[in-house]
Amino acid sequence: MSGPVLVIELAEAVPSASIQRLRGFLVGASTHFEEKRVGEYDLNIDAESLGITDTGGIDGRRPVMVSLMGPGVGDEAIFDAEHADEVDQQPLIGFTPTHAVDVIAFCNRPVDHVVTALLTAAIMDIIGGVANAELRVDQVSIVADLPGIVAKMTDPWPAAYGSAEFLRAWADQPGFRLLK
Repeated sequence: MSGPVLVIELAEAVPSASIQRLRGFLVGASTHFEEKRVGEYDLNIDAESLGITDTGGIDGRRPVMVSLMGPGVGDEAIFDAEHADEVDQQPLIGFTPTHAVDVIAFCNRPVDHVVTALLTAAIMDIIGGVANAELRVDQVSIVADLPGIVAKMTDPWPAAYGSAEFLRAWADQPGFRLLK
């Protein structure tokens, strides 16, 4: 079963030094770490390493993939395909993304949603960027006044763009769930 996904939109390529810092963080936060290529990691993130103490009674080692994409790193075709149906993001976030990072959970339990949000926030602390979070219609009012919101949109689908602070505040809301 696939789980939630968040995308970090980036204005430029991630410098090699930042990729190395990201790699170091992921190695330290994981109980399993496999580097498929530079910028693509298959992980079992230790939920506790992100400050998550309530795993809902399940194993806190959560399977996740982190994948940097764009020209010069990753699969440029996947980046292009994922951004083909996006609205013009320039007026919303102040730049047109040239690169992105997908954070993909492989399970769909409540803890996987929190892990995805907090892992994405931790990655943003290292490499920057703006989180692109698609929303359910009923979540629009929940996120409206959270700190760290860069932009919101409702058309063609509800979404919020925000900082690491936004993701942490949203993940702290009762009943938090990402859109799959």
